Amino acid sequence: MLAAPKLRLITLSENTAKWLWLWGEWGLSILVEADGFKLLFDTGLGSSTVHNADALGVDLTAVDKIALSHGHVDHTGGLREVLERMRLTVGRSNFLTKRRREEIEIIAHPEVWGPKFINHPGDPGYDFRGIPFRKVELEERQGARFVESREPVWITDDIVWSGEIPMLNDYEKIVDTCYLKEGEGKYVDGDAKFIPDPINDDAAIYIKTELGLVIVLGCAHHGTINTIHHAQKITGMDEVHMIVGGTHLVKASDYQMESTISELKKIGVHKVGVSHCTGLESSVKLAIGLGMDVFFFNNAGNVITLR
Repeated sequence: MLAAPKLRLITLSENTAKWLWLWGEWGLSILVEADGFKLLFDTGLGSSTVHNADALGVDLTAVDKIALSHGHVDHTGGLREVLERMRLTVGRSNFLTKRRREEIEIIAHPEVWGPKFINHPGDPGYDFRGIPFRKVELEERQGARFVESREPVWITDDIVWSGEIPMLNDYEKIVDTCYLKEGEGKYVDGDAKFIPDPINDDAAIYIKTELGLVIVLGCAHHGTINTIHHAQKITGMDEVHMIVGGTHLVKASDYQMESTISELKKIGVHKVGVSHCTGLESSVKLAIGLGMDVFFFNNAGNVITLR
């Protein structure tokens, strides 16, 4: 189990930026540094992850593995650029060279490649929101090696990628704007049909520490509380020290907000750092409900070192 001072979380991409020289971009990417191992969780929407890594002095060539929370573009759109940077190596003069790593392992759910679309109420069109790259391109040109699983994947003795997260309560629901495309064509009345996306590929990172579990969320499409309970089950740890990342409470009902806050208090989570898809209104409710000694905003540039 990790001693607390050996764990550091660096948010490389998020909707908002903490410092002047960083970029804010809709999406999320968090670097987990634990006992010498470096795991990049998600890659953001575009160029912000690489840009902010450079601005923060983070060496992406030292990252050991990548894990994906799900297949939406705001969590995978930066994948090609991140892979290109990771495959470079630093020479004696500290300039990037063209000597490349053979491969880079990426942990993901098999449904991460699904034809994912979004449709807002009243909008007749469906917009593509899936991974904007072909798998074969990333494998053959960028050195990616995908490890796909529906079950939890233990990355180290203390870090586990969650796999599928079961939905067990009555207040956390999949948002009704996410769809999968079946068939060819553009619209429902054509050859294509759009069906609700269960987002089975929704995943998180669980880290065992001496202070309790640290849970890194991507979007928590299956619910923050469901994600926490799944973490407790597969790690065998009840104590939850911190959750960080996207909570997908942006359109949460009063019932969901009240239930979420109540359960976080019941579990005894010490710190809750929200990002990305939480929403300002829900963030305020969390801050009031949990208290500012527990709640914090987690922006691009934020560095968390457990002490």
